[in-house]
Amino acid sequence: MTLVTLGELLDAGVHFGHQSSRWNPKMFPYIYTEQNGIHVIDLVQTARLLTHAYNYVQKAAKEGKSFLFIGTKRQATGIIAEQAKKCDSHYVNNRWLGGTLTNWSTVQTRVKYLKELNKKEEDGVFAQLPKKEAALMRREHDKLRHNLGGLTEMGQVPDIAIVVDPKRESTAIAECKKLGITIISILDTNSDPNDVDIPIPANDDAVRSIQLIISTLADAIVTGKQASR
Repeated sequence: MTLVTLGELLDAGVHFGHQSSRWNPKMFPYIYTEQNGIHVIDLVQTARLLTHAYNYVQKAAKEGKSFLFIGTKRQATGIIAEQAKKCDSHYVNNRWLGGTLTNWSTVQTRVKYLKELNKKEEDGVFAQLPKKEAALMRREHDKLRHNLGGLTEMGQVPDIAIVVDPKRESTAIAECKKLGITIISILDTNSDPNDVDIPIPANDDAVRSIQLIISTLADAIVTGKQASR
């Protein structure tokens, strides 16, 4: 049984790949046809692999595994933050800072400082500072919140990464691979399926396509966590 119907995938535009001239030949098994110079993704495979990913994620959540959602492209930022918060997971949705995972102990000190600044803002400390000093501190606070805001509750590197566009997030993918973190990813027709552990062939540019797939995986985490209580 598949989780999402072919009609739902079709409505969300999941089947639209990139121009055929921009494809990665390793994606050939997931391509249904070519139409007007655009590759069309095989939605039967998308449905099957999304169901597989859902089951894997649900089981992992039930076992208490931790998740990191990664997606910094404009179409994904809002979805990544919203869905990660929904399932109480960590996320990076603005800019991937090199070494976020491979140099986590150092990044963690910046996260700790961000939490201190969050507390100062809540307590109204900024308002009591001289104007110039307050402006500098607010600027630093905004920058840290922008880049590390989704990692404030992450005590250690995650077990599983859920990624939108592995080509764009190549630095994050490399860090996950180096640390043996399982990678589940939306793969458009220009991606390399060998870079990830669980591929979900789908359009990674359309908001509705990203929304459908990421929300389905977030639901799997919620269901898995509830089952473990």
